[in-house]
Amino acid sequence: MRDCPQTDAHSDAPSGSDELQIRKVGARLSGHIGRGDRGPAHHGRRTVDARRGGIASLQETRMNPTYQPRRAWLTAVLLFFFLVVNAMDKMVVGLLAAPMMDELGLTPAQFGLVGSSFFWLFAVSGVLGGFLANRTPTSRLLVLMALAWSLCQIPIALSSSLAVLIVARVLLGFMEGPAAPVAIHACYKWFPNNRRNLPVAVLTQGAGIGIVLAGLLIPAVAAHWGWRTNFYLLAVLGVVWAVAWLALGREGTLDERPAGHGAAGTGAPQRLPYRVLLGDPTVLGCFALRLAAYWGLALCLTWIPAYLQSGLGFDHAVSGKLFALIVGTNLPLTIAIAWFSERLLARGVSSRVARGRVSAGMLLLAGGFFLMLLWPGTTPAMRVALLVLACVCAPAIYSLGPAMLAEVVPAGQRGAVLAIDASVSSVAGVLAPLVTGVLVQNTPGARGFELGLALCGAIMVVAALAGLCVVNPERSRQRLAARLPADVQAGQPAVAAG
Repeated sequence: MRDCPQTDAHSDAPSGSDELQIRKVGARLSGHIGRGDRGPAHHGRRTVDARRGGIASLQETRMNPTYQPRRAWLTAVLLFFFLVVNAMDKMVVGLLAAPMMDELGLTPAQFGLVGSSFFWLFAVSGVLGGFLANRTPTSRLLVLMALAWSLCQIPIALSSSLAVLIVARVLLGFMEGPAAPVAIHACYKWFPNNRRNLPVAVLTQGAGIGIVLAGLLIPAVAAHWGWRTNFYLLAVLGVVWAVAWLALGREGTLDERPAGHGAAGTGAPQRLPYRVLLGDPTVLGCFALRLAAYWGLALCLTWIPAYLQSGLGFDHAVSGKLFALIVGTNLPLTIAIAWFSERLLARGVSSRVARGRVSAGMLLLAGGFFLMLLWPGTTPAMRVALLVLACVCAPAIYSLGPAMLAEVVPAGQRGAVLAIDASVSSVAGVLAPLVTGVLVQNTPGARGFELGLALCGAIMVVAALAGLCVVNPERSRQRLAARLPADVQAGQPAVAAG
């Protein structure tokens, strides 16, 4: 590639031929970045700054980071296993309830205290970790979190004290709060905007795989070697992941862009007040969609297994297989939806449609399926089918929502906003089991479960309709860019309101 012709920053506006040459070179550079072409760094690249007549000077930048598919997907796979470990750490105490209560002499209330203690600082640490990720390399944070998880398992394995169990779980929850948003933030540093749906869909499935593996392995280990062995094994697993990341993981570079740019390739502004970002309709819409979806996830993990047994009358073995069917069907469909959304983007469909309407539409379907559980005359088999359909439609927002936030939010503030998104949705993780528990306790038979699930469906429908109305990443980028000074706006690429 030829270097751009030199211009004098203090001279008059360039001639027509010089201006045409600059535009041609700029178009070629934009094409390379947009396609993710790989090649040597283009030193001495100049970017056009609007001044007199639209072009007055050229500003040098030292590097042109490019999309590296192999390295990017290696990072996504490592982050997938990071979330597998994360999920198994969360699930271990719940799966060991019976042997732990028997050996330690814990009452149900005491064990409930141990279980809930994990979430006491979870949301707070998620936000703190997100702000820290804005200023600290994510590679460092990921290793520190994995090692901290391992350390938190050891006291539980060694102690028989209720106080020690609670303190260890509180610390574990504090260290796991930022895990998912920091992992997504790290992944986005390797993938350009139009390629982010699928890798995040893959890595977020690590949580689902972790739940399945925990359900299969943790009870088996406890039966053969005692419940304490699980905590030692999880401690080793965290260390193994940290070593693998130190050997293979790297910090992504696609966020490194000239001044005046935010998230790579999106045109998002460099930095804005959080009151402006958090008041944006697209950001609020994404928060609402994720909170509603998380309400369903919380019920899936707490009350749906009980509904299958106590409400629909399936025995323990059959209900376990049905629950595995729900979780197992979720994984490939979530990836398929992310792939479909990415194909729409590749065909030129706006993000408002390819991401916003797809995720809101899937949540609307999920809410409708939950509401249909109240339909008179529905057989147990039909209810199971409705549960499967509802639980596999809702999670689309987990991959598409962060991608929309990354379009709108400056890269330097992305970690914090992703963490706030996760922390807001975790409120549903606290409220959904409690509200449904009250309904189950005060309504006989399966009806209490179905009222709780129908309430979840209603929340999903309301959030989905709101999302369809307000989520518009292209319009939000224009709106936020308008808040910048004129000299910074001049460096922003134009975006169309989709």
